[in-house]
Amino acid sequence: MSEALRRIVIAGGGSAGWMAAAALAQGLRGTGIAIVLVESEEIGTVGVGEATIPPIQAFNTILGIDEASFVRETKGTFKLGIEFVDWWRQGHRYFHPFGRYGDDFGMVPFHQQWLAARAEGDTTPLSAYSLADAAAARGRFAKPSGDARSVFATYGYAYHFDASLYAAFLRRFAEARGVERVEGRIGSVAQDAESGFVRELVLEDGRRIGGDLFLDCTGFRGLLIGEALATPYLDWRRWLPCDRAVAVPTVNAGPPTPFTRATARDAGWQWRIPLQHRVGNGHVYCSRFIDDDAAEAVLLANLDAAPAGDPRRLRFTTGRRERAWSGNVVSLGLASGFLEPLESTSLHLIQSGITNLLAWFPDRGFDLGIRDEYNRRVAREFDAVRDFLILHYVATEREDTPFWRACRATELPETLVEKMQLFARTGRLLERPGDIFHDANWLAVLLGQGVVPGGRDRLADGVSAAERRAVLSGMRRVIAETAERMPAHGDVIARHFRAG
Repeated sequence: MSEALRRIVIAGGGSAGWMAAAALAQGLRGTGIAIVLVESEEIGTVGVGEATIPPIQAFNTILGIDEASFVRETKGTFKLGIEFVDWWRQGHRYFHPFGRYGDDFGMVPFHQQWLAARAEGDTTPLSAYSLADAAAARGRFAKPSGDARSVFATYGYAYHFDASLYAAFLRRFAEARGVERVEGRIGSVAQDAESGFVRELVLEDGRRIGGDLFLDCTGFRGLLIGEALATPYLDWRRWLPCDRAVAVPTVNAGPPTPFTRATARDAGWQWRIPLQHRVGNGHVYCSRFIDDDAAEAVLLANLDAAPAGDPRRLRFTTGRRERAWSGNVVSLGLASGFLEPLESTSLHLIQSGITNLLAWFPDRGFDLGIRDEYNRRVAREFDAVRDFLILHYVATEREDTPFWRACRATELPETLVEKMQLFARTGRLLERPGDIFHDANWLAVLLGQGVVPGGRDRLADGVSAAERRAVLSGMRRVIAETAERMPAHGDVIARHFRAG
């Protein structure tokens, strides 16, 4: 029988490293397994402001983190979804809300009743049946209810926060639970001559940090998973061509909005993430269609307020490792792969990697079946997010620039083709294992990007047109009235979550 792990070494800090350290410290309590994190203050982090998706609440709950303290200490705000501007066509906006549309009635999902009403001449958009959408449009926010009968149970929320403050918050959490932090730069990696497993991190000053399991959180470099173990990286630029970004914070120009904004530009798109103390902004772009100086000029020309710092430039290759876990090294964060921040999935993929590691936790024997299952799960999630992101670029009428014409001509993964074609024909949504985004998410983006079904589920005809009109009218009224009564998002922050 193999022995239990004795020591886990996390290479690198930042959001990935400290999320892993905090979760392992909590999940491995009482096991006697030591956790060591190696990082250098000399190495900066990529994070300039983070937007998240609702599952991060589960991560905080598992750790036992108090939400009010978390929001205050990270200077965070709340997020009800993402507003997309100019994606389907210029001058058009749509909202991807966190939560469902309406309530199911009859024998079919709610959106099939909406499609039936549309066929009968009702022009009301699906967004009218989302409380998250209605609240975001009014700048309102309230915590959802746990009562399934309440309209406040129909939506979810996530957070915006300062990434550097988030890492510092988790560092305090992890160190208080026994994680040892070692300051120093990693100079090289020592491997076992026979198995190729990593045995030690050799720091530049000669110190050697040994362990059984190593987590690679060294960013794009992938010092362990890539440089030492030579694990291949799958390049997805043929589907997601953006390969660079420039980011800059601005001062707050007003109360923080309860949503992220993504605005399409001529060769990419621009993000806007409102925090308590500033707004994070960035321009993600494709270097084949615009150079770095021009991309920075586009960003600076489209800010809501004055810059609060100097622009920072980043280069990346969208894709993932062929295997997230190789040998005795598990890669997390940018070392594992990078999917641009269009749908705010970066931290979720870290969270999911950690959760899967705890679910498939190894001993010193490192059973190959455990590694293979972990890698299958991680790959499925990356692939599912990839398809969802590609949808934003290819389902568009824009042909006004070479970049958008190239996007429209993209040859799609078969998994995405099946989803889009089935929905376009029947209005039905195909969900697969590993999908992070579910029916309501796909509905928001498919319809927002102009993919309108030509058919529908005829079981909706079991409800009469008159009854359908009455039910839909009542839902719209309740949602609009409820959104009007909700407090302003800025007031909620000021009263209960204001940073010290």
